[in-house]
Amino acid sequence: MISQLSWKIGGQQGEGVESTDRIFSTALNRLGYYLYGYRHFSSRIKGGHTNNKIRISTQPIRAIADDLDILVAFDQESIDLNAHELRPGGVVIADAKFGPALPDGADARLFPVPITSIAEELGTSLMKNMVASGASWALLGLPMDVFNKAVEEEFGRKGAAVVEKNIEAVKSGADYVLELAGGPLEDFRLEPADGKQKLFMIGNDAIGLGALAAGCRIMSAYPITPASEIMEYLIKKLPKFGGTVVQTEDEIAAITMAIGTNYAGVRSMTASAGPGLSLMMEAIGLSGMTETPVVIIDTQRGGPSTGLPTKQEQSDINALIHGTHGEIPKVVLAPSSIEECFYDMIEAFNLADKYQLPVIVVTDLQLSLGKQSCELLDYDRISIDRGKLVPEAPELEAGGLFKRYELTEDGISPRVLPGQKNGIHHVTGVEHDESGRPSESAVNRKLMMDKRLGKMERIKVENPIHVDAPNDSPELLIIGMGSTGGTIKQAREKLENEGITTNQMTIRLLHPFPAEAVKPYVEQAKQVIVLEHNATGQLADLIKLHVGSREKITSVLKYDGNPFLPSIVVEECRKACQASKELV
Repeated sequence: MISQLSWKIGGQQGEGVESTDRIFSTALNRLGYYLYGYRHFSSRIKGGHTNNKIRISTQPIRAIADDLDILVAFDQESIDLNAHELRPGGVVIADAKFGPALPDGADARLFPVPITSIAEELGTSLMKNMVASGASWALLGLPMDVFNKAVEEEFGRKGAAVVEKNIEAVKSGADYVLELAGGPLEDFRLEPADGKQKLFMIGNDAIGLGALAAGCRIMSAYPITPASEIMEYLIKKLPKFGGTVVQTEDEIAAITMAIGTNYAGVRSMTASAGPGLSLMMEAIGLSGMTETPVVIIDTQRGGPSTGLPTKQEQSDINALIHGTHGEIPKVVLAPSSIEECFYDMIEAFNLADKYQLPVIVVTDLQLSLGKQSCELLDYDRISIDRGKLVPEAPELEAGGLFKRYELTEDGISPRVLPGQKNGIHHVTGVEHDESGRPSESAVNRKLMMDKRLGKMERIKVENPIHVDAPNDSPELLIIGMGSTGGTIKQAREKLENEGITTNQMTIRLLHPFPAEAVKPYVEQAKQVIVLEHNATGQLADLIKLHVGSREKITSVLKYDGNPFLPSIVVEECRKACQASKELV
């Protein structure tokens, strides 16, 4: 028996690839397996190759696999594009309709199943996804009743007759492939899972749930890949808690509405990707200048301009930190797991309120849309901090205004809600005095700039970095952010087996940069590898700027739209070690 297995389904967008993956992985989740999924899809509504890959394991995992055990192909293109991943002895279940053929030299077993024909005989070709998934499930020898339950949950709202037909399609696919193979494949039998309940969701769902738990009650946003699922999730959930989602006409309206509703006292947010973030920059400056809290989600994708809307990238780092004109305080958080997507949203809202500034939570496409297992969330960890929200404002002198931007010892001014007694004040994006009235005084300007920017020295974020550092003087310190953390961890296991000592760091707080936390680990390592999805080494430059040690830092960059595989990381680390030895 094996402890892990990799499964992929490929075809044209719109022919059931997504629903097949969803039911297959849901059934595996019910059995208690750990799962990590990645979607490769085209930026078209229908047509264009798409594939979904799932890694299945009895142990926690946070990276896709290098190789592939089972490929389910709806067309020859899926075989041609993905067969190179198949391990020796791997399996291809393909629709017999297109006369499937393996590429020359492929060491794999091909099972042609009349997937479309079976579905048509049952009433509609739409059920071919159930025929295909039933076939692959049967080869694994897993209990069919669990799979049928997942089918029932997927189609139950369409009535008993539809459920029955789909279960029949599953059985037909299973029976056919088992006859071809002579029964379940013994070399693909998975060890039993622990059976414990686990959550299984994409990062965007965790972000939406985290916002809800943080007390967010308004989301204003404009749809954009890969952020739209946050909006779709909250459209369903927020009304149940007295909240709402407003689809605005563009991203400029979305951010200004979020700022306005936060000013009114309601925790609110917006979410977008690189192109939308570009449009929001002026308004983010308004948030910083007026010291109005706001939370913004940036789900990075391939750029610039429209770029690669459905592909992996981490190229917004410079824009997130330096994008606004002028200088304002802000916080940029980068979660690296499903759990962190949830908990970091709560921290983001607390930081925004406490320090009265914009907080940007940045993910990447792999983390945003990759579906993963995670442990049950601990709601006891949730605490709400509204900062200096004043319940009662002091009495004002006749004609006086509330000192909304009062100069205080900690640099944080008292905040009131609109309409609050004795809370009247002026709000403007122009430089202003303590009561908000416009002021061009040189003395006042310096005081207000120092007040706002001084917040950056006081910001406290727990665990700004995640470190796994078992070695005092490792050959390599491998640094990443976002979704690369799990890939680095898996690569390190291979490197350690080869005798290369490694430590690992995932940077969670990009701004203000946690230089004092990062520096000791950089200094003790012989070499530092910075792994990131962009062409210019933005994260590496950030480290060099704040920490130094430029001579020992090497960038490993990937900007072709695909995520890092553990094998790529291993190979690049080997090269770095070899180059270091040659220099010596």
